[in-house]
Amino acid sequence: MSDWDSVTVIGSKARRPAVAKSEGALNAARRAGVAIDSTSKGASNKSNGVPDHQRIAALDRDDEAKPPAHVNPSVGVAMAKARMEAKTAEGKSMTQKELATKVNERPGVIQEYESGKAVPNPALLAKLERVLGVKLRGDPKLIGTPLGGPKKK
Repeated sequence: MSDWDSVTVIGSKARRPAVAKSEGALNAARRAGVAIDSTSKGASNKSNGVPDHQRIAALDRDDEAKPPAHVNPSVGVAMAKARMEAKTAEGKSMTQKELATKVNERPGVIQEYESGKAVPNPALLAKLERVLGVKLRGDPKLIGTPLGGPKKK
């Protein structure tokens, strides 16, 4: 009869090498001459002695997306003042809706610019400058001053 028929083993698994969990067990295995694999099997939470939360906070500060810049509030004030001074055919002040119609924009965009919440668009600011006749771009000291005509040669 062969060895195969006489030995019946149920539920046995292949034996795995023992895993040393402590530094003392590792040293004992080294003294005994057992082959030791000391490569890391997973990611470590430590990075050069810096605690994990500090490293993550530093990354957040460095890589955080900056919100877009808003229009300077002085631009909104200058727009509103120039719009009030601009008279319509009936002699009334120009409304935000009328200004929006002249520059092909929605009235809500004009409201955002006047309140200082809009992200500046140079093309739209140029249209507004031409319609209102005041400077809205460039040096903050010059915002709201009347536009000069074309330069003479």
